[in-house]
Amino acid sequence: METSQSGAVQGQYQLSHLRAIEAQSIHIIREVAAEFERPVLLFSGGKDSVIMLRLAQKAFAPGRIPFPVMHIDTGHNFPEVLEFRDRMVADLGATLVVASVQESIDAGRSTEETGTDPSRNRLQTRTLLDAITDQKFDAVFGGARRDEEKARAKERVYSFRDEFGQWDPKNQRPELWSLYNGRHHGGEHIRVFPISDWTELDVWQYIGEENLDLPTIYYSHQREVFVRDGMLISTGPYVHPRAGEEVFEETVRYRTVGDMTCTGAVESTASTVEEIIIEVAASRLTERGATRADDRVSEAAMEDRKREGYF
Repeated sequence: METSQSGAVQGQYQLSHLRAIEAQSIHIIREVAAEFERPVLLFSGGKDSVIMLRLAQKAFAPGRIPFPVMHIDTGHNFPEVLEFRDRMVADLGATLVVASVQESIDAGRSTEETGTDPSRNRLQTRTLLDAITDQKFDAVFGGARRDEEKARAKERVYSFRDEFGQWDPKNQRPELWSLYNGRHHGGEHIRVFPISDWTELDVWQYIGEENLDLPTIYYSHQREVFVRDGMLISTGPYVHPRAGEEVFEETVRYRTVGDMTCTGAVESTASTVEEIIIEVAASRLTERGATRADDRVSEAAMEDRKREGYF
């Protein structure tokens, strides 16, 4: 129903932006559940995977989420995130699969990095691919978004992976009119990104509207840090300051959750969702560009890892 008043919205049932992208994402999740035999949802405990869980919950309510949740555990996680992961999955009654990088190292499938700034972030790829093969997953949900990084902006919603788990950015399928091609042969699988079109601002506005719980590290808190390559790195059992890197206490928060060895914090006093929304709206750097050391290795660092099978 249209109104003649100046500035009035057209149609009392017009969707808000958040509800429109929510509906699109739920449609994708339901399509995957209908098309594939063994989907799995990757869950890091971060804000994007929290939204993915909420969308899956809404997609199948009042029933339970009909596929397991998988965490690729580097062994170098923030303790607050692991506690949150276990509590969240238990509250939902979901099935949790944990694939361990340490077990991959122990089995000789991966080799621990040495030298300066060793990280297990890249080692996640082998562990992920082995878990997909062992569990026979044919569709893997991820919370990647196109606004995060240039390589991720090249992804389709359905991203085909060959029998080696590798991605070819030049060989992707068209997705006209939101039609998705899930065809694959044995040993191949599809990575699925239902929130591809969301922005970081969308994510935080949705968190606020849905009143979603998050790990405490997303909000401002006092932490011992040091500066490395322009980032604030937290002290801890897996990363130590070098000679000349002074440790000090700062009020910080994290914009993204990852391996402690390569995830930086940002100075911030934002302690509520509303304050973070204001902060994000004013930012000119993506969360990965500002706080992920592994993305600064080279201009094509993320694309190289994605070709190997990383998310």
